[in-house]
Amino acid sequence: MAFASANKETGTVGVRVTEGEGSLPKVVLTSPHGSEAEIYLFGGCITSWKVPSGRDLLFVRPDAVFNKKKPISGGIPHCFPQFGPGTIQQHGFARNMDWSIVDSENVEGNPVVTLILKDGPYSRAMWDFGFQALYKVILNAKSISTELKITNTDTKPFSFTTALHTYFSASVTGASVRGLKGCKTLNKDPDPTNPIEGKEERDVVTFPGFVDCIYLDASDELYLDNGLGDVITIKNTNWSDTVLWNPHLQMEACYKDFVCVENAKIGNVKLEPEQSWTGQQHVSVG
Repeated sequence: MAFASANKETGTVGVRVTEGEGSLPKVVLTSPHGSEAEIYLFGGCITSWKVPSGRDLLFVRPDAVFNKKKPISGGIPHCFPQFGPGTIQQHGFARNMDWSIVDSENVEGNPVVTLILKDGPYSRAMWDFGFQALYKVILNAKSISTELKITNTDTKPFSFTTALHTYFSASVTGASVRGLKGCKTLNKDPDPTNPIEGKEERDVVTFPGFVDCIYLDASDELYLDNGLGDVITIKNTNWSDTVLWNPHLQMEACYKDFVCVENAKIGNVKLEPEQSWTGQQHVSVG
């Protein structure tokens, strides 16, 4: 179904659908400035964002599989309708389902694609609500922007939590994040089930070891120095919280090559029937 809806959309300049790893369909966005992004319809997952120099600013883990048996590990996976552990599978089901293309356009040379996900038997078996998720991705010369719109299509209210679990390519020993000073923190190290409340006092937050920390009511503009020569600006609208994560020795094969800086909505968002919630993310490099 995803392929059928995809093939109708490939007439848009800078938007094409091709076969990716594991023969899974992926959307490739190409900007006239030389930047490129790849989005797998499985999970609605952006797996690559290359700037005009050809450098990929996102990271996909070497243990990632493209067989639909588990989510794609890396890039920008969706966490919906649950962030982290809880009553359903870890980080929810949106990263484990096929999204479809509903629209593509080219705006002033910038390719834009919109994906859709709706409830089905798989989602309803664990979360019995009608919903629609629209995910718009816009590629520019030196930026990639996303807009996630969740709508309650049910006759009863529901609540959800959500995040964009973004993996950035990095040299972990040189990586740092600015803009979090003063935030209330929930530190999941050492006990993820019993986070320690605190306050971020540092101007520059680094990744010296295992890091798994939630920053509540975070700034809508953060700066990631990836330790590889790039300073990445992460702006958002309506993603109220930020999560920093690096697994350190729990993932010895690759932890030195990435950091996760995640826009999140940790507190429950409640939607009445026909109500929507929208979160926007704008990631750019100087």
